[in-house]
Amino acid sequence: MAPPRFGVLALQGAFIEHIRTLQAIGVESVEVRLPEHLEGLDGLILPGGESTTMRRLIERWGLREPILDLARRGAPIFGTCAGMIALARHLDDGEEPILPLLDVTVERNAFGRQLDSFETDLVVPVLGDTPVHAVFIRAPVIARTGPGVDILARLPDRRIVAVRERNIVATAFHPELAGETRFHRLVATMASAHADPGEGAGRRPHPLRRSEGSEQR
Repeated sequence: MAPPRFGVLALQGAFIEHIRTLQAIGVESVEVRLPEHLEGLDGLILPGGESTTMRRLIERWGLREPILDLARRGAPIFGTCAGMIALARHLDDGEEPILPLLDVTVERNAFGRQLDSFETDLVVPVLGDTPVHAVFIRAPVIARTGPGVDILARLPDRRIVAVRERNIVATAFHPELAGETRFHRLVATMASAHADPGEGAGRRPHPLRRSEGSEQR
C-alpha cells in the first residue's frame, strides 16, 4: 500500500518543520494554500503560528468548508499550538471558533509571553514508554473536554496539553520542533486506515454538531 499523502496548511507559521518531519518518516507532503490543494489528501496538519492570522487567511482563501469536508470524510487532522486553537469548538474568550471539530475549550497564551516559553518531557501512553520532548511557545491549554475526547497528555500540574477525538488530534506544544516524530507517525497510521477501503473504523465521519453533556476533565 502506498504511503499516505498529507497536506500541511502553509499560509503562515511553522509549516516547514512539519513538512520535514513528514519527509523523515517517509510520508508525502503537500503545501496547502488553496482549496484545490486539499484534493486527494489522506490527512492535514494545522501548524503553529498566530491563530487570528490563520483565521483570516483560511476565510480569505475559502479553505474553511473544504477542510471541514475533509474531516467529515474521516481524514485525520492534526493541529499543534495555534492549530489546536483553530480546531477547538470553544474558545475561552468567547470568540467564534475557526474549525469547530474538537469538543474542547481552549485557553490562549496560557503560559504568558514569548519569554515564558519552555521545554519539558511528557508521558504520552498512547505513544509508548519513552517520554515525549515537548516545546511550548506562547502555548494554549485545554480547559475543558467533552465526553468523546481522549486525553493523551497532561503537564505535572494536570493541565491538558494533548487530546484526540476520533480523527482529530491536537497538541498545545510543538513536537516538530523537538525532533519528535511519534505524533506524526500516529496520524500517518490513522490516514493509512482512512485511505484503505477495508478499514471501516478508520472512515467514520466526524460529527460536527455540538456534543451534549460536555464535561470538565
